Amino acid sequence: MAVLVQKYGGTSVGSIERIKKVAKRIIKSKKEGYQVVVVVSAMSGVTDRLTSLAHKISKEPHIREMDMLLSTGEQVSISLLAMALDSMGHKAVSMTGSQVGIQTDSVYTNARIQSIETSKLKSELKKGNIIIVAGFQGIDENNNVTTLGRGGSDTSAVALAAALKAKYCEIYTDVDGVYTADPNKVKAARKLNEICYEEMLELASLGAKVLHSRSVEIAMNFNVVLHIRSSLNNKKGTLVIKESKAMEKIVINGVTSKTDEARVNIAGVPDKPGIAADIFNDLAGKNINVDMIVQSTSPDGKTNSISFTVKKKDLTKVKGIMQELKKRNHAGSFSINQKIGIVSIVGVGMKSHAGIAGKMFDVLAKSKINIEMISTSEIKISVVIEETKVIKAMNIIHKAFDLN
Repeated sequence: MAVLVQKYGGTSVGSIERIKKVAKRIIKSKKEGYQVVVVVSAMSGVTDRLTSLAHKISKEPHIREMDMLLSTGEQVSISLLAMALDSMGHKAVSMTGSQVGIQTDSVYTNARIQSIETSKLKSELKKGNIIIVAGFQGIDENNNVTTLGRGGSDTSAVALAAALKAKYCEIYTDVDGVYTADPNKVKAARKLNEICYEEMLELASLGAKVLHSRSVEIAMNFNVVLHIRSSLNNKKGTLVIKESKAMEKIVINGVTSKTDEARVNIAGVPDKPGIAADIFNDLAGKNINVDMIVQSTSPDGKTNSISFTVKKKDLTKVKGIMQELKKRNHAGSFSINQKIGIVSIVGVGMKSHAGIAGKMFDVLAKSKINIEMISTSEIKISVVIEETKVIKAMNIIHKAFDLN
């Protein structure tokens, strides 16, 4: 029997009524002949409530204890769903990340999966059980509970699908697929029937909230077919698959944006080997991910100016690192701009079509939207612009590339 992995987000299991509907959907898949493994998030609002409780206790809760606390949210969901299935006459067993054998590193609140022990899962499937797994969590080599960070349940589901060589991994959310843009920002956005891993990875890392980028990365590496669907209806969603030749005919498949980053500018950086490495090694040492980077040389050729973007949540740590750089004479001054947005276009068709960047920059210029930074890859172009103009930029770009 083929294995089917399904993942349900917090909204999908946000009430007893919805949990019962999810149970019925799982039973339908079981009757279709699949061995079913289900990954579940905490009920909507639970994680926020637990986080709020922690901050009422301490202004800076210990990250190990935060993982211990937040992991309990999923345990509520899996046990309730297992009870619902049992009450409907289908054997189910709920399991935490540690019980499954999801081994992670020890980076609390943002751990990465290193391996999954599948023997227990396979044993339960042979018994005919539906397995309900707590998403978003695992266990490190010292048996400490860890959580996988934002979108961790997606990551759990895709990793399990890869480990079990599942036929499909269905990701159920409160939207019915992947759109050319966020419908809340671009009303003319339309649903895509399919999208390739590379495009989905870029969209996820550039602000699209349908899937977490780490889950797409695992799917791409292990060739896991993803089906993004809504748990609120039975409509066909969006397939995330390997790139095909037909996909290359479509130049652009999506426009996305994010406003959770800030731009940091360091001036007066000595123009000599090793300084840039020193700066970004310091940032990496604090687990700070840098997105876009631009370097320019001063007219005298002796100093550089380096600009880069980081998550706003990391700015306190970034400021500390910048102060240290000034003390070591690696920087003259630094400034931070939090009122920026990043707008991106994505499409595998860019590989074989010229003039895409020029067209994007032209439509922005005609709308008097100034570009502050530019980043490109084979299949994406990203620009930093003023935060207040992000939605306007998305709509004009969406129309310009015939995505309406």
